[in-house]
Amino acid sequence: MSVVVQVVQHLKPGGIETMALDLAAFSNANDAWIVSLEGSKEEAVSNWPRLAPIADRLVFLNKEPGLKLSLFWHLRGILKRLKATVVHTHHIGPLLYAGIASRLAGVPKIIHTEHDAWHLENEQRCKLQQRLLKVVKPILVADADTVAAAMKHHLGLESVTVVRNGIDSERFQAGNKAECRKLFNLPQSTQIIGCGGRMESVKGQNVLIDAMVELPETAHLALAGSGSLEAALKQQAETLGVSERVHFLGHLDNMPAFYQSIDVFCLPSFKEGFPLSSLEAQSCNVPAVVTDVGGSKETLCTECGLAVPAGDSSALATALRHQLEHSHDCNPREYVVNHADVRVMVHQYEVLVGMARETAQ
Repeated sequence: MSVVVQVVQHLKPGGIETMALDLAAFSNANDAWIVSLEGSKEEAVSNWPRLAPIADRLVFLNKEPGLKLSLFWHLRGILKRLKATVVHTHHIGPLLYAGIASRLAGVPKIIHTEHDAWHLENEQRCKLQQRLLKVVKPILVADADTVAAAMKHHLGLESVTVVRNGIDSERFQAGNKAECRKLFNLPQSTQIIGCGGRMESVKGQNVLIDAMVELPETAHLALAGSGSLEAALKQQAETLGVSERVHFLGHLDNMPAFYQSIDVFCLPSFKEGFPLSSLEAQSCNVPAVVTDVGGSKETLCTECGLAVPAGDSSALATALRHQLEHSHDCNPREYVVNHADVRVMVHQYEVLVGMARETAQ
């Protein structure tokens, strides 16, 4: 009997957390659990209703900031109680606590996925991760070629398995654009660029708003999400004279309908791991423009996706204009279905677990 326990830092709406939920949902394991180091179940489910149907398979440790030595033993006890046969950690915090706890609990198989690599540029973190890998000895996975290359460089590794993130292409499909625009009170007679994500400096929405100045009056922008920069972004749009063409939709739970309402998707981030949003949009048959950071470029349809340098509003405007003019000329959904469906990702992880089982035997 296989019992897979994934361990994440927190369970808030985001790419890593969505991937963890999809892995649990589509896994062939007999029992699948997710442990969140931070937060409480009540708070997490309230902020992210998607968690409600699987709340009985979620464990929250409510970790406070700083190193908590007692957490190693607490987590060891949880893994033993659940009779975990596979522990899958995401990022360095879960690797520290769950990796060591797994060894203490005698868990036979440990997988660790690295979702980005910029934190390895910090010498202290890099040394910590090198020590952890020697102790925990997990099967190492990177979610993008760029992440794997950075891990090899910073951690002195010879090989890292790449398993790209996938999305549920059956959930994210093309839909009725007019009906979806009614849902979000978006104009019907314009071309709309869509962007979804936290409104924080790393996500680069300010560059996208700058680019709107260089785009035709018929082009509008719909922003899904919220964050500390929301007021500043609204002020920026006002100052640039594009506020009537920029629509702030706030946090959305119905992301398929959001993608179905737009003509082009844009991810203008300054930093990324392997983002899911560009895959989700393309699965809805919406062409994408991303900045060439992290693994973003690796999410693009090879036929029609475009990548531009981060922070360059003019290059972004040029790419967006091209996509708006040629939005009906390609079929990015076919690429996602064939290369980035969640079922492909789950199969690749289960092959790794199978390899670990054979090695152990």
